[in-house]
Amino acid sequence: MIYQPGQRVALVHTSDPHTLLRPGDTGTVRRHDQRHHIVDVLWDSGSTLSMCLDDGDRIAPATTPPPAAEQVVGDAEEWATALRRMRAAGTTAGHTAAEWWAQDTIGARAPGDTRRTVRRILTGITDGDPAILDALPHLTTAEASVDTSGWELFADATGDVSGWFGLRIQRRDEAMAVYRDAFDTAAADRIADLCRLAASPTGRDVSHLHPNRIRVGDVGVFSGEWARTTGPDGDDRITVGFVGTLVDHWNGWAVFACTRDVAEAIVADQQHHRDQYRHHLRDTGVPDDDLDRQVDTALADLSFDGDVIVADQRALSDDPQAIDRITPDGDGRYVVMGRSWCWEAVDPYACDRIVGDLPDPT
Repeated sequence: MIYQPGQRVALVHTSDPHTLLRPGDTGTVRRHDQRHHIVDVLWDSGSTLSMCLDDGDRIAPATTPPPAAEQVVGDAEEWATALRRMRAAGTTAGHTAAEWWAQDTIGARAPGDTRRTVRRILTGITDGDPAILDALPHLTTAEASVDTSGWELFADATGDVSGWFGLRIQRRDEAMAVYRDAFDTAAADRIADLCRLAASPTGRDVSHLHPNRIRVGDVGVFSGEWARTTGPDGDDRITVGFVGTLVDHWNGWAVFACTRDVAEAIVADQQHHRDQYRHHLRDTGVPDDDLDRQVDTALADLSFDGDVIVADQRALSDDPQAIDRITPDGDGRYVVMGRSWCWEAVDPYACDRIVGDLPDPT
């Protein structure tokens, strides 16, 4: 025969030598796997021993009512408790579904460039793109009837194996809606968190450093137009961002202070741009004896003289006095070309690399 979820049964025989169940013990059917002839039973004694009908286990329908369960479906307060448990269970299940989804989509088992994938997913979540949102895990009960799946979820969440069948249709719908909303919300939120971690060039959540949140006195990530490139998806990318504290604005651009390590990285990055430009000029046929002049005319020359940054822009600005010495403040921090270059706070997730120590969200 076919056993239905919620049906009461009694043990006739089991060959399991370790169980404490005895013939005549009663329980409630959780599900009947007809393909493998296995009946999952929640026994009144607390045992969850499944019955393998092909291996000699035998059960029979029983008319005994289930033992008194914790009342969670009575008055308004008890119903609110049941819904809280359904929401908590849905949240846990949503988180679990997101973790499994991530393993195959953006985790170690995912094929291709996962950084591109997570950027596309994050953009889709932010923009509400149906093509992205519909591909995220959602609660589905397609494999079972609503009553069967609802009973299982309600029993697992509340511990009440019989209360579901005493609920009005409206309350069943309400319980399922609460569970589904909690599941879908938790799954989407967890996926967004996992994508932000995977998209971060530091492997940490850096969403709190978005440029829209940076005010004077805040730590942010800064770069300039010279560092912008186009990514493989046609999105804007930044080759390197520098961590610093926003201290002022100049003609709409950012002025920030940074540590010695970050200042050294800025100097090194500028020298890298100068070297690239020199190679470009040489490839276009510029004579070697004119390379330095043309590089100096196009790009400032930064270098360290002890603890001082020397910024030589004499050829660039055609001004023999345009050479600055940038000294550290009392805390050893530098404002590198703060009122000469067009710096701006940038999205850390758009950076391929970030130099400097990032603060925690707190």
